[in-house]
Amino acid sequence: MNLTAITDPGLVAVRHVIDSLTGVPAIRRWFGDAAVSILDLGSGGGFPGIPLAATLPHAHVTLLDSVTKKARFLETATTAVGLDDRVDVRADRAEALAAGPGASAGWDVVTARAVAPLGDLVELALPLLCDGGRLLAWKREDPAELGAGARAAAVLGGTPPTVDAVGVSGLEGHVLVVVRKVRPTPAGYPRDPATRRRRPW
Repeated sequence: MNLTAITDPGLVAVRHVIDSLTGVPAIRRWFGDAAVSILDLGSGGGFPGIPLAATLPHAHVTLLDSVTKKARFLETATTAVGLDDRVDVRADRAEALAAGPGASAGWDVVTARAVAPLGDLVELALPLLCDGGRLLAWKREDPAELGAGARAAAVLGGTPPTVDAVGVSGLEGHVLVVVRKVRPTPAGYPRDPATRRRRPW
């Protein structure tokens, strides 16, 4: 279904599955064994959402992808691995989800891997987080991108981004970026994609 350019099983194991699982220690540190709600933005082939759901038995995970065929794949995959009781799939855009009914309740964690520049991720994620919730983004360290993320967070109610090295063989240069929501996000966010392109962070 053209979900990933990586087809070698060994590379899939490292670059997709293990890479996804590098977020587990942070989520366990934040929430322990308490129930936690996770929204995976642009879930695509199910990474990191499905590995996180499989590893965190107290997590309820929502996989979000705007492409209907990818959402259908995700529904099939979660049923096949027996996670459909704790994993929901939604074919929608983050902007629509933020404006929809029930969005104000928010998620504890929003995850994003290979989705968008950090400034855009902060703008998409913070309106969807509960107070105290966290954006957890899989990235490569880039000072310019971190600067844009910091500018977005300052406006949208988040802390400056913090960066943790992954430290896993085969994932050199990969980092986890965290932004915590500490105050309400102003109305009007996230902006539509065209506006974000015209006025980036």
